[in-house]
Amino acid sequence: MTPSGAETAGRAGRSRRPDRAAPLSSLPSRALPPVAAAVGAVLLCVSVALALTIGPADIRVADAWSVVASHLGGKPSGLSAIRDGIVWDLRLPRTLLAAVCGAGLAVCGAVMQSLLRNPLADPFVLGVSSGASTGAVAVVVLGVGGGVVSVTGGAFLGALCSFALVLLLSHTLGGSTDRVVLAGVAAMQLFSALTSFVVMTAADAETTRGILFWLLGSLTGAGWTDVGVCAAVLAGALLVCGGHARTLDAFAFGEEAAATLGVSVARTRLVLLSVTALLTAVLVSSAGAIGFVGLVLPHAVRALSGPGHARLLPLTALAGAVFLVWADTLARTVLDPQEVPVGVVTSIIGVPAFVLVLYRTRSAR
Repeated sequence: MTPSGAETAGRAGRSRRPDRAAPLSSLPSRALPPVAAAVGAVLLCVSVALALTIGPADIRVADAWSVVASHLGGKPSGLSAIRDGIVWDLRLPRTLLAAVCGAGLAVCGAVMQSLLRNPLADPFVLGVSSGASTGAVAVVVLGVGGGVVSVTGGAFLGALCSFALVLLLSHTLGGSTDRVVLAGVAAMQLFSALTSFVVMTAADAETTRGILFWLLGSLTGAGWTDVGVCAAVLAGALLVCGGHARTLDAFAFGEEAAATLGVSVARTRLVLLSVTALLTAVLVSSAGAIGFVGLVLPHAVRALSGPGHARLLPLTALAGAVFLVWADTLARTVLDPQEVPVGVVTSIIGVPAFVLVLYRTRSAR
């Protein structure tokens, strides 16, 4: 929902609050049309296929697909072992991880913007990504958990700590949407500083270089295990968030109106924010902190599909996947042989879009 639409809906919910609870099913919600889903899926497949051909090694689309087919039980591709490895072991898992991360971050942004009724909410701006980075670095560098806590577990705990701090600060400061964003910025700076302190004081030079590059967002070294774990968590998160599509629609009218419609506001917020924190933590542990994907993509898709979450969530996931596939392709080729962190590319693209959202929010008031 656009900022102006959210505010209008909020005023409507306050001024015309029903006297008795209406069924949540009374909210209009249209499922994603098959044509839109098919177009998005085709666009994603084409993007992945083309991304596999871009790089120093000259590989055609037909060669890439023959390698994939051979590893899935088809006839041998006929390519050399080196070229086969470039496609199957390097480019394909990296491209698929980019698609999964883009989809996950975009969905997290859409859900957070709806729950908090704030067009500027996303895992990066609210400090969740920074908290997850701190947790992951604490496990890797300091050995927190004594080998019992994994990198993903540390990232999840860091994400929860960061978001708990944001909620606490915003509540004590009045709880308005502006306060939530300001609290998120404060949490982001705090956890970024903690991460830098840990890296600079406890890591050697080589580890520091690798971690700092990863913290800017990097898909270098992506493997099939990363793809599998992130894809599984993304699928679960999509099922949970998709199952709450009508509930997220109800939040557009405000918390009081949503409660009148039969929504358990506190429970829903806890469940969905926990799911987005877990998804963010898993993605950050594999790809680092990639900013602005969850901020920009939901607004772009919402302008095309409308505010209904039954359409918004799957389309946002597809748009985020396509966007990050091409952002990562640009990151690894624009300065070849040197690689640019993908988070730098998304920030360069996302900052102007962020400013545009700020201006739209201001004009809607």
